[in-house]
Amino acid sequence: MSSLDGKIAVVFGAGSIGPGWSNGRAAAVAYARAGCTVAVTDVDEASLAETRALVEAEGAACDSFIGDVSDSASVRDIMAAVHARRGRIDILHNNVGLSAMGGPTAIDEETWDRVMGANVKGVFLTCRHAIPFMEADGGGVITNVGSVSAMRYLGLPQIAYAASKGAIHTMTRAIAAEFGPKKIRANVIAAGIVDTPLLAVGAARTFQGTFGAADPAEARRMRERTIPLRHFGDAWDVANTAVFLASDEARYITGAEIVVDGGLTLQVQHPARD
Repeated sequence: MSSLDGKIAVVFGAGSIGPGWSNGRAAAVAYARAGCTVAVTDVDEASLAETRALVEAEGAACDSFIGDVSDSASVRDIMAAVHARRGRIDILHNNVGLSAMGGPTAIDEETWDRVMGANVKGVFLTCRHAIPFMEADGGGVITNVGSVSAMRYLGLPQIAYAASKGAIHTMTRAIAAEFGPKKIRANVIAAGIVDTPLLAVGAARTFQGTFGAADPAEARRMRERTIPLRHFGDAWDVANTAVFLASDEARYITGAEIVVDGGLTLQVQHPARD
């Protein structure tokens, strides 16, 4: 694995909605294994404490902060606290992501605003408050976790989620272009179907709705068969990609969409059902 010895990484969305490895939790531990001091943030205090314990079990120093990524003062204070304590912010990892079902005529405005606030405004705010420190300290790396939903319709109406991820992809490119001269790189990981606790919460409904299968296990098998590699990814697939993007091995990669999806977006997936 790439070495990030001595780097300071800040991971937003480092908790988990249930037992197991979320993308954010795996990223925090992966950065620790690569040599980073890690600052982890989330809105769930108990889950965040679990992540911190896992990071510290790797022998890494870890700071934890409860905060709302959609609140500017909260994000500002977290960034300032990390920089004051550790002296640098080398890596910003944005993992927060809310999803909601519904197309443009079904989703309500409150839900739309909630998804956009967490997913889009959250990335805007973390970058807004991290970039000045990175500029002053001579550079840094921003990695935003996006989704293949920004690139393809995946079978169910999730317009707020898809639009928010599309905005993150576009924002990442704009940041990379503007701040490249300041030695700040920014990339987005376009994640496919990743088998995390978040997926488990809604997987049965989602896959059954996509394929019209009554049996949840069969619906899952049908979904896996739409992937050329014939299985879902896991949180480590995303986390290991993030570590690579933060490393010197990726020093000439910026503004890129790194697709981590087992080939999901390579082919037509869903026959018409009407």
